[in-house]
Amino acid sequence: MSRMQLPPTNKTPSVLFDTDLGLLELAGSSIHENADHFYRPLLEQLEAYTKAPAKHTVVRITLEYFNSSSAKYILELLKVLDEVHASGTGTVLLEWHHAEDDLDMAEAGEDYRSLLEMPVKLIAD
Repeated sequence: MSRMQLPPTNKTPSVLFDTDLGLLELAGSSIHENADHFYRPLLEQLEAYTKAPAKHTVVRITLEYFNSSSAKYILELLKVLDEVHASGTGTVLLEWHHAEDDLDMAEAGEDYRSLLEMPVKLIAD
């Protein structure tokens, strides 16, 4: 299908969304002042992906920090994929990476885990 790749900036994470591989990666910081502007195109790509998802999808999130507006959009992204998992059209696994000593990011991963049906693997790097 397609591949979406965005380099990181000081305010936005790197993005790799490869529909053929069933892989979505976000890494870095997400403190964009207009989160809708940044995340909307990715949400649109995800919506299209759900019509014919890969058999297995991995979401790998390695964020050092994100603001509250980014948190809302990250949850939206995950909910779209959670529907794929819940429907049985494909399996989805969230790998939530965080620094071993970053309790805030570990807790954020736990929070997302409690809101989703898909398996969430917390990984301390």
